[in-house]
Amino acid sequence: MLNFLPAPLLGALAFTLLLLNILCWVPLLFVLAAVKLVLPFRAVRLALDPVILSIAEGWISCNSGWMRLTQRTVWDVQGIDGLEPHSWYMVSSNHQSWVDIFALQHLLNRRIPLLKFFLKQQLIWVPIMGLAWWALEFPFMRRHSEAFLKKHPEMRGKDQETTRKACAKFSLIPTSVMNFLEGTRFTTAKHAQQQSPYQYLLKPKAGGLALALQAMGDKFQSILDVTIYYPEGVPTFWGFLCGKVHRVVVRVHAIPVPPRLVGGDYGQDPKFRADFSAWVAELWRAKDSQLAALHQADVAPSAADTSSTSVHG
Repeated sequence: MLNFLPAPLLGALAFTLLLLNILCWVPLLFVLAAVKLVLPFRAVRLALDPVILSIAEGWISCNSGWMRLTQRTVWDVQGIDGLEPHSWYMVSSNHQSWVDIFALQHLLNRRIPLLKFFLKQQLIWVPIMGLAWWALEFPFMRRHSEAFLKKHPEMRGKDQETTRKACAKFSLIPTSVMNFLEGTRFTTAKHAQQQSPYQYLLKPKAGGLALALQAMGDKFQSILDVTIYYPEGVPTFWGFLCGKVHRVVVRVHAIPVPPRLVGGDYGQDPKFRADFSAWVAELWRAKDSQLAALHQADVAPSAADTSSTSVHG
């Protein structure tokens, strides 16, 4: 454990280890992704995809390694036992920080298949990582504003088509489809601008989840509803690297996929869209209540929950 080092030095060390880990694993991804690009056949995909996923899992495991070396984080976790690494999952979580992604990968790596994130189109230009996400076939979404779509109606439905194509690939081998329902990180400014009815969450955007369930709902073993809470306040990524995140609370709830929500047309069927949105709103109300309870537990500490799993690392 190197967390005795001064915070700036620790942050620099953690960032260096993060960068070296990227430079170690990403070239391997590029080589295999290039082979798939040159030989776009189903047999090639079925042979190479498990290898690519194993490389990504090794990359994440090494991230967990430098995190354990440089951080003194207590992980207060419930609900990750008994998950199946060779099945399909739809994973949904609240979103507050880039640290969320490291937390999810650290806790779920090899417990479930590799998380595949839906990313904003602009992120493809992030040096090295953009190409890595492309090699891992993370879908890139344009997410045009309603004002833009009114001027360019031909672009309406492009993201839906991207989602359908991605899900067609995901259905070939076990995959965990990750969806941040809020569509962006929570901030108090965004919360106020939206006039969100939730205390700790932005309004959910149900379309991506609906499309994934429409395309491959029969594949998913369950929906993993994840709630992430930072007792010391939402961390910055630099603060995380500097070892300032001392405790992370994560609650995972496996929800059976409601049969009525599978196969419906969210875009064209108003009744289905209303039913699906109502289901998501109820899910979000429960999550908001859970976050409120976690906040309250910190204000008035109670006896530790013996059913939780605390992991130092």
